[in-house]
Amino acid sequence: MSKNICVSLVTFAHVFGFLNGLSQTLLTFHLSFCGSHEINHFYCADPPLIMLACSDTHVKKMAMFVVAGFTLSSSLTIILLSYLYIFAAILRIRSAEGRQKAFSTCGSHMTTVTIFYGTLFCMYLKPPSEKSVEDSKVIAVFYTFLSPLLNPLIYSLRNKDVISAMKQVIKGNFCQKILA
Repeated sequence: MSKNICVSLVTFAHVFGFLNGLSQTLLTFHLSFCGSHEINHFYCADPPLIMLACSDTHVKKMAMFVVAGFTLSSSLTIILLSYLYIFAAILRIRSAEGRQKAFSTCGSHMTTVTIFYGTLFCMYLKPPSEKSVEDSKVIAVFYTFLSPLLNPLIYSLRNKDVISAMKQVIKGNFCQKILA
């Protein structure tokens, strides 16, 4: 990859993220809030925030749906396209053991991608309601906690030393060896 392409990709991602955040924030500032000002969520996500508004939220909901739909779909498409290239490269590996190991790693990555994007699609691409806000708390655990938790496991469980240490922890011998 050339330096110009790399800089262009990084610049586009940052500019798009900034403009998206700015536009969503400006649309939120146009909402009126009455009654409770306590967000029914772990963090200030748009769907539970919209539920607190007492003004018309149609424009905010549509903007959230369009931007989330575009952002999630386009980034997922790029990831899936890159995996097509990876799968094509894997199929060119001569040894069956090498192909199996590569497909195993890709399977773990695709599981994490599926959990992450599946939960984001569920949270941001449906109209907010009291039930969906309650459900989104459970969904948020998956993409804020489970996906980041799986990444180190996916990479480290390929390491023989890590596997050995995990076996020792399970057997209860790990602490004894450290203290000895």
